[in-house]
Parts: sequence; structure tokens; C-alpha cells
Amino acid sequence: MEQLIEFAGNHLLLVMALFVISGALAWNLIAGGGKNNIPPSEATVLINREDAVVVDVRPIADFNKGHIVHSINLPINGFKNQIKQLEKHKNTPVIVSCRSGNQSQMACRELRKAGFEKVYNLRGGVMAWQGANLPLTRKK
Repeated sequence: MEQLIEFAGNHLLLVMALFVISGALAWNLIAGGGKNNIPPSEATVLINREDAVVVDVRPIADFNKGHIVHSINLPINGFKNQIKQLEKHKNTPVIVSCRSGNQSQMACRELRKAGFEKVYNLRGGVMAWQGANLPLTRKK
């Protein structure tokens, strides 16, 4: 125990970084988890059975390199101003995707604020979609 205290005293910055990172991970698990954070397998079920709409919030250049079939591109910068384009899908499940699943969390919050109830974040984003060997398209 003495060695642990001595280590912490000698490496205060390192110990503080450990606590900050641990706190961020805990917050991510608490705030980002749950039923609204779905893996690609659940997303495909929603798309196929409930005609879920996929909203891709990546920049247009990334979207054009490959996206989920029939997805709508609304880049995250300026997303709030573009939510009106989704009004007709307000009662339909909406799956939001980005590259890795982080930016889409912000878009999900904005959609919920705008009154969308069935909003899901694609956990792991397009990278997880590709990792699950699911198809991407370049067609608009």
C-alpha cells in the first residue's frame, strides 16, 4: 500500500488522468448506453421490419464514399437547421449513423428535442456496419 501511495505522489498527473478517463468511460456507459444505442444487427431488423429511416450525419464526401442503402445525408454541422426535412418520418423509427457512433449521439439528442420518439443511434457507426459485413452503396 505504501508503494501505491508513493507512486501516486510521484505521478500525480498520471493518476489524475486515470480518474478523468475512468469518469469519461463511466459517463459514456451511463449516458450512451441503453435501448436507444443499437448494434447493426438490430438496425437491420428495424429497417426490414419497421421501415426505419437511416440518417447519416457524416460529411457529404464521406457519405459519397459509401453509405447504408437508402440513407439520408444530413451532415452534423447544420443538423439542427435540417431536421425539418425529416418531419414526414416523425412517427417512423429513425436510425442515426456516423463514422463511429459518437457524432450521431448528438444528432439523436437533437431529434428527441424536436419531438422524434423512436430515435436510435447506430452503435459503432458505419465502421461497425462494415465490420458486420453489411453492404454499403455509393448510389444516392
